[in-house]
Amino acid sequence: MVFLFLQTVSNTDSFMYLVDTHTHVYDHQFDLDLAKAMKRALDAGVGMMLLPNVDTSTIAPMLKLHKEFPDCTRMMMGLQPEEVHEDYKTVLALMEKELERNIYIGVGEVGLDFYWDTTFEKQQTDAFETQLQWAKQLGLPLSIHCRNAFDKMTKFLEKHQDGGLRGIMHCFTGTEDEAKAYLGLGFHLGLGGVTTYKNCGVKNFLPHLPLDRIVLETDAPYLAPVPYRGKRNEPAFMVATAQKIAEILDIPLDEIATTTTNNATKLFQIAP
Repeated sequence: MVFLFLQTVSNTDSFMYLVDTHTHVYDHQFDLDLAKAMKRALDAGVGMMLLPNVDTSTIAPMLKLHKEFPDCTRMMMGLQPEEVHEDYKTVLALMEKELERNIYIGVGEVGLDFYWDTTFEKQQTDAFETQLQWAKQLGLPLSIHCRNAFDKMTKFLEKHQDGGLRGIMHCFTGTEDEAKAYLGLGFHLGLGGVTTYKNCGVKNFLPHLPLDRIVLETDAPYLAPVPYRGKRNEPAFMVATAQKIAEILDIPLDEIATTTTNNATKLFQIAP
């Protein structure tokens, strides 16, 4: 991995390197301007973008993006919980085969989501447990999606955490108690654009959280931070999230960049 030391968008003379630990920049919403979006990311200092998979349809575009931008992207493999349906075992078998290629740095995006629908709750829990086992067997970190499922999620993680599980609670927007529970289970917290929103409670207890367990993300093309809220999100916008966190913690932006980058590269073992 080559580090690109690029000028920050802040009002300092320092340089910054950021890792977007969760971005779907291979999504069809970037079909018309992918190269420009990638350049904007690099120009903003987002020098590494981690790509979690969603379902079988996203594997090919993710692989294509990585082939085009091998120096600044890394890939994960997993089945996103909202995409778990009756055929999930067939899908998981395909993904397990894909993991045998040894080109993935993590298992993700996986987890539990009972926000809109609980029709496939049993299938979701079974798929999640299977993918937790993959992570342990392969020694890979997880990118975990959890929505309306905190109690069940923590029970699963407590059951399987024997020191072999690590990873990120993606798009963390929970309470301080939930944050402490995940931290106690050995996980990092992924903070994205929602952290900049007026009603996001994480801002209130962010100073109580250990900075060495925080990583940054966009979840692009979703959840753009202020002042881009309502627009298609993209990795370059992650600088706004980093700036907001620096403001909340009253520390320099370059310290946020350095620490969160170190956290991400250590967790995913992608340090240069």
